[in-house]
Amino acid sequence: MTHPNPHIGDMLAEMLAQSGVDYVFGMPGGQTTALHDGISRRQDRIRHILMRDERNAAYAADGYARLTGKVGVCDVTVGPGSNLLPAGFLEALNASIPMLGIIGELPSDWLALREKGIASQGYDQLALFKTCSKAAFMVPSVAALPDLLRTALRIATAPRPGPVALIIPHDIFDADWDEAALPVVVDDRTRRIPYLRSVPPADDIARAAALIRKAQRPALVCGGGVHGSDAAADVTALADMLDALVVTSLSGKGAVPETRPYAAGVLNPLGAKAAIDLVPEADLVIWCGSKVSQNTGMNWTLPTPEQATITIDIDPLEHGRTFRPTIPLFGDVRDTVRALHAALGKGTAGTRPDWMERIAKIKAACEAETAEEMASTQVPVLPPRVAAEIGRRLGEDDIIVSDASFAAGWIAGYIPARKPGRQFLFARGQGGLGYSVPGAIGAATQLAPGARVVTLAGDGAFSYTIGELATQAQYNQRIVNVVINNGKLGWINLWQEIFFKNPISSSLETQGVVPGYAAAGMAMGLKGFYVEKPDEIGAALDAAFAHEGPSVVEIRIDDRATPLHGFKRRMRETEDKPRPRPGTVYKLRAWKVSPDL
Repeated sequence: MTHPNPHIGDMLAEMLAQSGVDYVFGMPGGQTTALHDGISRRQDRIRHILMRDERNAAYAADGYARLTGKVGVCDVTVGPGSNLLPAGFLEALNASIPMLGIIGELPSDWLALREKGIASQGYDQLALFKTCSKAAFMVPSVAALPDLLRTALRIATAPRPGPVALIIPHDIFDADWDEAALPVVVDDRTRRIPYLRSVPPADDIARAAALIRKAQRPALVCGGGVHGSDAAADVTALADMLDALVVTSLSGKGAVPETRPYAAGVLNPLGAKAAIDLVPEADLVIWCGSKVSQNTGMNWTLPTPEQATITIDIDPLEHGRTFRPTIPLFGDVRDTVRALHAALGKGTAGTRPDWMERIAKIKAACEAETAEEMASTQVPVLPPRVAAEIGRRLGEDDIIVSDASFAAGWIAGYIPARKPGRQFLFARGQGGLGYSVPGAIGAATQLAPGARVVTLAGDGAFSYTIGELATQAQYNQRIVNVVINNGKLGWINLWQEIFFKNPISSSLETQGVVPGYAAAGMAMGLKGFYVEKPDEIGAALDAAFAHEGPSVVEIRIDDRATPLHGFKRRMRETEDKPRPRPGTVYKLRAWKVSPDL
């Protein structure tokens, strides 16, 4: 599309639009105004969402990328804008989320003036972003920009996704664009992850199928890589014919419907007790798109030394990071699962009645306990009751965005995934507080007609990014923000109490000063609802769900409630019993070699 007096901002906006990017999240600055001008001329294909904080621009881009599989793009200006991005970049890096940060810079010939901000706002941005990105580039010239943008998008999407920083000096941004000399050429493979798909050798697939047939108690652990590969439907089809236990990481929730009899929920200290109890009993564990992190590996007690293992991952470095698998399947999750399904033929369904009976027994016992919590009429409210009320109102296309800390556990253990696909977004790359409100902004740009985004955050997490409620209101997004308010940093408060008998510095309230989050939302133009009793939750959620714009539902909860099983166990102990300091409970992780069956 030709415009009068085109500049490099036009070229960049056009390349992004042709690369499939339809939203950019960020905060304008003088050095990046050309980009915003270019986007404004292409409103039919690409739009800009104005965020209130640059860190939240990365979180919004992250939420967008998780739902779409496209590269999430955020833009910031030099200095105080760029130095807020690393938190969101680290989340995307550790969670393997495709992201591009477009970062303004001082003019190219001011290199010597960046040190100590001699030129206003200057510092070594490239050095900073090399520490928190998959790759970082300083654009040296107008001529180099198109190829560097293509390279950045390729790296962001392949082979393992991640964030890439593209730093563009002011003089390059403002330069004229000669469309004949610099034509727009894009790589359509970078429109959506995965960039390329591959499958393991047929011999490895055959060996893995034979090992699965031989197993008596197989388990399938699904991580976020299942969603990154758009493989949930294929993984569910495989699971349906295995007679195997299936659990997920937090990021993998929705890899299979949790309503299936073989599905035992989320494997995590915050997750489902049935998953935690059952996986150690397996004789074969298939790790599918999972990096077997500290939490999914239950502090690396999994896999046990006796368990045979199969790993399915597109990243070659994951086939041996914390243990050597019995059989590594190096390839794209979706195509590898399809190949494995074909090799198994009709599968092994009906061949393991004892294992399926054991799964049903453990699940029934754990579900009875959670059902009692979800039906609680206690005041202050128990969070499982909140989760149950949310779950009953969710539509098929609604999206759940979790904040960090206990909110993730209340969602993981008490709101089931009813269909395969990425419907639940968890910030687990870093697990930083404050993800849900901005993450929902990115997710809300992709909603199906009539659908909504629901966030769940504690009052501590919600406080981090409360300013972005103004963004939700500005764009009239269908977002229901649920704040479970206990007046404390819940996790830290219990940690201080359990291990130090001194819950200092974790209270968010003082006598006579009680923040009102529903009221704050109303002050920014949202609907606000405050709830103190269980029988008030339903009406407040009904009104929030019916509203065509954003809302805040604040619910006062029990400040002793925790989904963390380790905390529950310690809190059941006698209060006068000495508590070990946390430094006494950790051991050096041992690297393992998985056996054959």
